[in-house]
Amino acid sequence: MAIEAWFMEENDEDQRLPHHRNPKQFVSLDHLADLGVLYWKLNPKDYENDQELKEIRESRGYNYMDLLDLCPERVENYEEKLKNFYTEHIHGDEEIRYCLEGSGYFDVRDKEDRWIRIWIKEGDMIVLPAGIYHRFTLDTGNYVKLMRLFVGEPVWTAYNRPQEHHPARKNYINNFTHKVGVPLEAH
Repeated sequence: MAIEAWFMEENDEDQRLPHHRNPKQFVSLDHLADLGVLYWKLNPKDYENDQELKEIRESRGYNYMDLLDLCPERVENYEEKLKNFYTEHIHGDEEIRYCLEGSGYFDVRDKEDRWIRIWIKEGDMIVLPAGIYHRFTLDTGNYVKLMRLFVGEPVWTAYNRPQEHHPARKNYINNFTHKVGVPLEAH
């Protein structure tokens, strides 16, 4: 089963709830790809020996990896950290996350500045492009084990919105928010 994503209803309810609009408005993988979000479904039970993961890491240069367990029992100041993850921000590099256990939500802004909620579960690997506005939260299960991948040494610096003059944001705008090419004339 492919990843689930939808346009969010913005309200002040618990951030860990799905926040579907009424009626629900799902978002396709193609729509996510248009925003620069990449997705793979992998085997989280055997990630150490997964040939597809190895090929992705090699082709994209992801040479650093670590694991992160997020849950109230394992993270000091859990509620505060979750609140920080949920602050809208960008990064200067891609954000690559592979869900090995549990589940959570990545929210990304689309070209019209609407929130799209992406529900990651076991086996889902996503790449958020540098410069995309996003945030993260757990769902009501309150647990996720993520593999974090990086090109080179891990850099995880969040730049909170607004960041319109940040080089990564400018590059993102140029690559993913403008139409490319011109319409062909009818013959």
